[in-house]
Amino acid sequence: MITFEAVIRSVAGVRPTELRAWIAEGWVQPETARGILVFREIDVARVQLIHNLRRDLAIGDEALPVVLNLLDQLYAMRRRLRALNQAIAAQPPAVRRTLRVALRAPRHSPERRRK
Repeated sequence: MITFEAVIRSVAGVRPTELRAWIAEGWVQPETARGILVFREIDVARVQLIHNLRRDLAIGDEALPVVLNLLDQLYAMRRRLRALNQAIAAQPPAVRRTLRVALRAPRHSPERRRK
């Protein structure tokens, strides 16, 4: 676990007031241990991400929650796809072949099928 001060030292350019505001907004959600904020590595990565989005892409405070939400959805989908891939890999070869064929098959819209 990483302290508030260590996060400030490790993410160059982030000011304590900014980090406090990001925590207040819920953009960063550290844990509290014995009344002290403690950050996991993923929290520090999120602080770095927010800092980069604001600095490098000039994303403002109004748009930032939308961008973070979209990124969170993307990362969640990647985790789900990874789990699905592992589940498929655990299936017998015949099942994997059937799934591979089904996933590669082109999808036709109902309009195309009528023609």
